[in-house]
Amino acid sequence: MGGMGSGRYNQGGKNTTNNHWALDVRQLQRDKLLIPEKSFLVSWKRDGQALASINVRTNSSSLTLNYRHRRAGDWENKEYPVRLEWTNCAFGGRRAWFLCPAQGCGRRVAILYSGSVFACRHCYQLAYASQRENEGDRAIRRADSIREQLGWSTGIANPNGDKPKGMHWVTFERLTAKHDSHAWKAIAQTAKWMGIVHS
Repeated sequence: MGGMGSGRYNQGGKNTTNNHWALDVRQLQRDKLLIPEKSFLVSWKRDGQALASINVRTNSSSLTLNYRHRRAGDWENKEYPVRLEWTNCAFGGRRAWFLCPAQGCGRRVAILYSGSVFACRHCYQLAYASQRENEGDRAIRRADSIREQLGWSTGIANPNGDKPKGMHWVTFERLTAKHDSHAWKAIAQTAKWMGIVHS
């Protein structure tokens, strides 16, 4: 499966959810994959390149995960069930949850994170990446979120793009102003960190 959860830690702080592959039961349900007696592959990609994958088999009350995990330099085959629980939604339908398979846990969660087993973030003591951000990181993330919404290339060093087709000018100008505010805040924080400006 690759080494996620086996040594790729966030420098200078608690390991974060971004350092692990995430298996999200909500996405599986949206993709209509939680059908009994179904087999499928879940893979994680970056820039179109597959980085890791697991095989999944379903039955009426659980999923069985099958993959290879690297531990202390050696590969080991992993195969184990993850139980599902279903709850009724307020406006009809049902929502699926994982029951964390880590020994002694069993929490009802939407996302499991990779490691020796896929488990909840509490078992791996993971922080959300946003909890580790400084002010500059947060500003960059918010600017990039707006850039994605506008269909622009992410990264505040890239030039701003055009108004998306069909978007009202008022909306475009509001989002552009918010983006520029976040971008300037990130630049100011970077300059401060480099000692170019002083608070």
